[in-house]
Amino acid sequence: MLRRPKPTDSESDLLREQEQFLSSGTQSAVNIVRRPDKRRGDIASDDSEKSLGNQRDVVTIPDFPDQLPTLTPAPPKKSRFKKERVCFEDEDPEELLDRHDTHISAVLSRIIERDTSAVPVSFPAFTGTAFPKVLHRSTIQTQVMAPRGKKSIFASQIAAQNAKVRGAESQKDPLVSTPQASGSSHIVLGTVDGPLLLSGEGLGPDKAEQTLKIHQENQTRLQGMSHSEILEEQKLLLAQLDPRLVDFVRSRKSQKALSPVSPPPQREVCPDQPESKTVQPQCAKPQLDSEVVLMMGDEEDETKPAVHPAITMDELPVKPQKEWLHMDKLEPEKLEWMKDLPAPRRQGTKKAMQARFDFSGTLIPPAEDLPVHLGLHHHGDEPELAGYSLQEIFLLSRSKLTQQRSLALNTLAHILSKAHAGEYSTCLSGSVLASLLDAGLLFLLRFSLDDSVESVMSAAVRALRALLVSHEDEECLDATFHWLLGTAVFPLIPPVHEEEDEEDEEGLAKSKKEMTKEREERKLDHDVARQDIVKALLKMQLLQRLRYILEVVRPVPRTVLDVLEILIRIARHSTFAATQILDCPRLMETVIYEFLPCTWTPTSSPYPPSLYGLPVSTVMKLLRVLSSTGRHVCARILNSLGGRRCLSRFLAMEPSVLLLEPGEAICCSTEALRLWAVSASYGQASKLYIDLYPVLVKTLQAAQKPCGPSEPLQLLELQRITALLSLLTQVTHTAGCHEELQSALLSSQGTENLPPPPVTWGHVTGLQPTVTGLLKGCMRALDDPGQRSSALTLLPCYLVCMGAYYSQLSVQQNSFQPVQCLQELESLTSEVLNPLIAHQAMHIMTERLRSSSIICQPVLRAPSPVAVPSLPSLGCCRAQSARGLVASESPLPLFTALFYLLDNLTSIHRGLAKNFSPLLLAKPMLAYLRCCVGVMPSVSHTSAWLLRHEHHMLYLLLRLAHRLVPVDPEVAKHAPLFHQVALALLSWLLPGSEYLVHKLVSTIVFSHILLPEGATGGPEAATLAELQLQEKFTPLTGLGALLRDALSHLPSIRGCYLTHLAHMEQAVLSSADRHLGRNPWLTSQLLPELTGPSMPSDWPFLPLVSLYEQAGVRQGGGLQVVALPAGALQSVVYCLQWLLLLESWREQALKTVPAGAKLARLACIFLCSSDLFLEQPVQELTWALLRGLTQSGRLEAIDLGTPPPGLASFHDLYVALLAQYEAVSFGDALFGCFLLLPLQRCFSATMRLALFGEHVGILRSLCVSLEQLPVPLESFTNPPEDSLPLLGLYFRSLVTGALRSDRCPVLYSVAIAHLNAFVFSQDAVSQEVEATRRSLLRKTYYLTDEVLRNHLLLFRLPEQHNPLGFSTYEQLPAVRARWLHSIAGPEEGSGRHSLNADRLPALFQYPFH
Repeated sequence: MLRRPKPTDSESDLLREQEQFLSSGTQSAVNIVRRPDKRRGDIASDDSEKSLGNQRDVVTIPDFPDQLPTLTPAPPKKSRFKKERVCFEDEDPEELLDRHDTHISAVLSRIIERDTSAVPVSFPAFTGTAFPKVLHRSTIQTQVMAPRGKKSIFASQIAAQNAKVRGAESQKDPLVSTPQASGSSHIVLGTVDGPLLLSGEGLGPDKAEQTLKIHQENQTRLQGMSHSEILEEQKLLLAQLDPRLVDFVRSRKSQKALSPVSPPPQREVCPDQPESKTVQPQCAKPQLDSEVVLMMGDEEDETKPAVHPAITMDELPVKPQKEWLHMDKLEPEKLEWMKDLPAPRRQGTKKAMQARFDFSGTLIPPAEDLPVHLGLHHHGDEPELAGYSLQEIFLLSRSKLTQQRSLALNTLAHILSKAHAGEYSTCLSGSVLASLLDAGLLFLLRFSLDDSVESVMSAAVRALRALLVSHEDEECLDATFHWLLGTAVFPLIPPVHEEEDEEDEEGLAKSKKEMTKEREERKLDHDVARQDIVKALLKMQLLQRLRYILEVVRPVPRTVLDVLEILIRIARHSTFAATQILDCPRLMETVIYEFLPCTWTPTSSPYPPSLYGLPVSTVMKLLRVLSSTGRHVCARILNSLGGRRCLSRFLAMEPSVLLLEPGEAICCSTEALRLWAVSASYGQASKLYIDLYPVLVKTLQAAQKPCGPSEPLQLLELQRITALLSLLTQVTHTAGCHEELQSALLSSQGTENLPPPPVTWGHVTGLQPTVTGLLKGCMRALDDPGQRSSALTLLPCYLVCMGAYYSQLSVQQNSFQPVQCLQELESLTSEVLNPLIAHQAMHIMTERLRSSSIICQPVLRAPSPVAVPSLPSLGCCRAQSARGLVASESPLPLFTALFYLLDNLTSIHRGLAKNFSPLLLAKPMLAYLRCCVGVMPSVSHTSAWLLRHEHHMLYLLLRLAHRLVPVDPEVAKHAPLFHQVALALLSWLLPGSEYLVHKLVSTIVFSHILLPEGATGGPEAATLAELQLQEKFTPLTGLGALLRDALSHLPSIRGCYLTHLAHMEQAVLSSADRHLGRNPWLTSQLLPELTGPSMPSDWPFLPLVSLYEQAGVRQGGGLQVVALPAGALQSVVYCLQWLLLLESWREQALKTVPAGAKLARLACIFLCSSDLFLEQPVQELTWALLRGLTQSGRLEAIDLGTPPPGLASFHDLYVALLAQYEAVSFGDALFGCFLLLPLQRCFSATMRLALFGEHVGILRSLCVSLEQLPVPLESFTNPPEDSLPLLGLYFRSLVTGALRSDRCPVLYSVAIAHLNAFVFSQDAVSQEVEATRRSLLRKTYYLTDEVLRNHLLLFRLPEQHNPLGFSTYEQLPAVRARWLHSIAGPEEGSGRHSLNADRLPALFQYPFH
């Protein structure tokens, strides 16, 4: 087989391969065919091919068509000359042929001699030489030249000489002089010979005569007009014409006026100036025209380009010389680029303009005039504006020049950084990030990473880092690392938007899941990037390219740091992304080998030229972030990648002896401690604690040394100490689990169990006295203003470490000594905690609590306006307030740590609880709690990272309050406030806090002590309030008795809700491992994906919704169930009792649930069973809840137009209720009231149409009395009905007897009221409505049912206490009687229903009043 040629082959190699190919006799892949040239008239024959030498080579490929197939039908070819021909149907063909005959005889017969009688004859100029003088090039430039046009140089010279001769003759002959313009007050449109503007083109053979005739008519008309009329006509003409056409006419007139072959025209009088009898030179005319154009340009819209004066000879930077050929004519349009840039114009409108940026990403104002030497001006559509638009930057990034590509990418990096910081949000409409991503920025950066030039690669890495990484977000996450549970973070996964219908996860088959995975893999990169940018980058093999850059290119330090920060951001995305980083071949090996060596050569410069071979603290942080994604990832880093060796290397020595720059050495030590803390949170690297125990204790004891604010590196040292305390906290939790794991291992009989960690409880008990001493020293530092800031930073860490020790102490069966422990706790309370609570710094922190709260400050939890859904972030860079919440002055970490310690102390020694009452009774603390009630904070990545810490603090506060309410009367006074906060917190808790949900439900929410209304006359007060309603219809049991019964069943109600939360069992166990410090069982420090709160806002309705869903599943999605599940009735009763308690005494807890959603949830009672609503307890409780929903002030809040959560629309639910009522209601009044509520006039007419149109049979059994109606009757009748189809259905149901007063009194009264108001309305309406009104009135008058006719005609006002539901007139009012007579009287005057107008008032009398 012959090999293919290679790029490295020489010419001799190619010739040798050609000889081998020819000698082999192999058929070639292509054939060369000589085709004749049709344009030369060649014939496709062999002889002609041989005779013709100039032929084209055509390459043909086998099995490939000669011509490409046309994708769309090609349009027929049209001749451009045929369009100009006009053909008529009745035209004679013979005449058409004669007209287009091109024979020589036809041409000669049409020649007409030109009339030269009027042409002046000039004699040639006499010269003193025998022959004409020879023209020389040197003399041409010095003479006056005539306009050349397309003439040659010789012809132009002859024309110039003739013009000179005629000019000399005109000076001698006064008859040929120029006419004077003095004494004329009119605008002269031409000379005496004819007009200047009219050319006569298109007027036929006699165009000269026609042109002169038109000119004379114009002159005559102008002479008959006054000067003011001329000005008005001129303004009108200029207003109607296009300004560009006016400029063209003026420029053409100027060219003709300046022509030397014609006499100079008279001066044009400007209408704005007074007449002048002095003849002005004609050279001033172009200047006037240019001024007019500039003024018009100023008045024009800014969207039109400004008209600038043409460049002149004097403005040229280089003057043309006379020896230069063809430079006698100035071409301004070709010389515009040589002029100076015009000044930017200020916009006079509010229209948006294109944003322009400089090379640092700063937005340039449109009217700012910047110097040209900055390099911001370019040859674009608007050369006078400085800066580059986004489109121009994208175009520049695809340049062939390396410098331009690098400049564009660096500019994009600056723009992205400023866009993340929100600097453009106030001056630009829309999001810059969203616009750039929609334009394909992600793909541009990915393509630029593949560039072969290092500078372009570095610029692309920098831009990608600016897109993905937020330095402020990383700072905030590092600052919260030492907080309570600060090691846990949310994955930065974008919210999922389901494009398809939701499917049942449990019923989804394995094959279908595999198909879904394959469908995800087949998605295009563009579609993936729209949903998740990080996932799209992983799909585009970004990790492999970054590994190549680090391993092969070996870039500068700045690019290396950018790559590491990009990897950190990718690792924060999810466990999947972190696994991808570890699985990328040679990526992590290269990173650790090059940037985390155990031996290195120290550098003298603080900024080394290369980071290769030197430790980099960012690499240690990358390992820590990767380890936080899962215990298996952490084990791979410690064991396979040498993480354990790195920890020993950087922690065994002090940072000062690491032979690194001091700041970098401290950062490496700090990140090593944080990595170890994450490993210890999984129970790993415990053996290392035993080995490095002396070093840790020495470092801990060094923290007692006072550190002034003037000392360098104070902040870095504080971060190192906090990281050490976080490590000791995690080691304490791990040691506390040793005994449990050891017991499980001994009691196991062949079953697999977790091995106990090497560290035991005895390894950590010696730390407690040291930490206690440090805590006391920290309190003393609070009195020193210079050390207060550092003390407030370290104080939460000490409190958390102490809390972790006492939380694990109580579970140690062998080493726990109760008496000694109680004495120790009392000493700690009296010596440390009480002085701390009474300290002035704590009072200041308490006052800051409300202003630093994410819950109470909507501005702090608002999503970032520049956030992109596909790239979630914490939004810390948009405001300094977010970063201030994690500073040392923030009260959140201090109170969280303090309440955590107090919770553990009071759980061991309950007698100490009363000592901490002042902390809860402080006025700023109570004000903060009141502010939290009734708030529903929005959940997003911008706020969730801080919200979960505040939620944890509130939970610990409520635990302390729950212990203090029974023992402290002052705290008991605020028990309802604590209960309201607990109810609100339950619907706020985020994923990962399921353990807190379980503890709140099981201990606090259903606690008797937090419902003091039951013991202080609450039920009796509710009974009295119910009597004040003065309703004729009352339920079987009063409201007070129902509330007392609900209070007595609180434990059972709690059990009911815990049962319905059983589906969260696995999440609760996982969350408990994190909150209780059960480190060996913890699988990941990444919290569950942020999809919203763990509990829905309408969680009190959970048993009803669960029963409805369970009933629907059993019947294949139906709405009727034959038999309810076991215990369903009791669950519904408990749910209704709890709802009644909340609606009566904790109304604020359900404020976040819309009233329409409450009504929809209660409707599940009627849809989940055929007889559940008929049970007496359900009837009583539902009646009480219905009356509460329809009270004055609450009824107006019901909005059925907005779909309730979980439903497509309320109309669908109402149709299901109608079908269920028609099937199983048995005329139940409670069910009927639920059907009547949506029929009020304030709601949509579609539900009334559904009842009276499709389910009209319900009217026979909807026997809700007027006394049972929970809402006023006027809400059904006011305002009058304006739907014609519904009015027709009302009338039909009344006439047919489907709607009767004894069967459905409420809707009967409503129908009578609306029909009466419609037929007797005097409002001006359309013709169709008027015809319907007359027709209904006429039909009403001729009804045979006298009772119905009298009700419809004599209706007066709706009255709910009237047996009929309305009052009537004794006789028809005169106005209505005349209106009835005008409609019904004249038509039936002779019939049996004939009516006299005088008898109408007497006839229409009715006994009812």
